[in-house]
Amino acid sequence: MKFNDLYVSRDHRFSLGVEETIGRFYASIPLSNAMVDYEEYYEVDHTTLVRFQINLEQALAFVTLCRQRKVDDLLMVQPGENHGTAI
Repeated sequence: MKFNDLYVSRDHRFSLGVEETIGRFYASIPLSNAMVDYEEYYEVDHTTLVRFQINLEQALAFVTLCRQRKVDDLLMVQPGENHGTAI
């Protein structure tokens, strides 16, 4: 998988982009566990990606759900046993 960030919010710790191998869009957040810091990628459709780029409040609402693990069914890669904590 090749993730290409199109929008990055350092202040709010998330990014939006496209996975270039198969062309799926995502929102990503940083996580950390005892061994490593990493990102999780949540699939969104193109319309949602564009809306999030225009409307930061909607993007932040979605990112909050990601951090609370309420939309894990949208994860592009399933986490291992040692699922990290959102940073």
